[in-house]
Amino acid sequence: MVEPNPAPSGAAPCRRAKPIEPRWRRNFLAALAETSNVSAASLAAGVPPGTAYRLRRVNPEFAREWHVALLEGYENLEMEVLFRLRFGDPKDGDVKFDNATALRLLGLHRETVARERAARENEDLAAVRASIHAKLAQLRAEVTARRALEAGGESGMETDAEAGHG
Repeated sequence: MVEPNPAPSGAAPCRRAKPIEPRWRRNFLAALAETSNVSAASLAAGVPPGTAYRLRRVNPEFAREWHVALLEGYENLEMEVLFRLRFGDPKDGDVKFDNATALRLLGLHRETVARERAARENEDLAAVRASIHAKLAQLRAEVTARRALEAGGESGMETDAEAGHG
């Protein structure tokens, strides 16, 4: 909750603003997903790598986004390596790609990627389970409401015999 700051000389109290998210964050995560390289992502975002590492340590949401970006980066790298292995190196002159380094990098981070994929699958599973539980709760509520209406309708209605029509 935002606490009002005491205002001098009877003026209206001002409120502290929420901390502003670093503007570089989006650029950093996009570059990290593209390059799988913290130094390159920091350069693209215009922020020292230490700043990014500090935010990751203190901000769980940023840490999660960081891992997702890295996973995306490694998936991109895998696709690039597969393309080059199947079709050869494009002859772009300026583009340099070292297949051996890419394969070593993928090997080093295989466990991280596997953990992140498992976490993503668990999130999907948790969402499915939550959706099923919500649907079951809705169905239970509908059945309970229908039974209550039926019970209320039966006790409040007279039969033909009770009304003297029979």
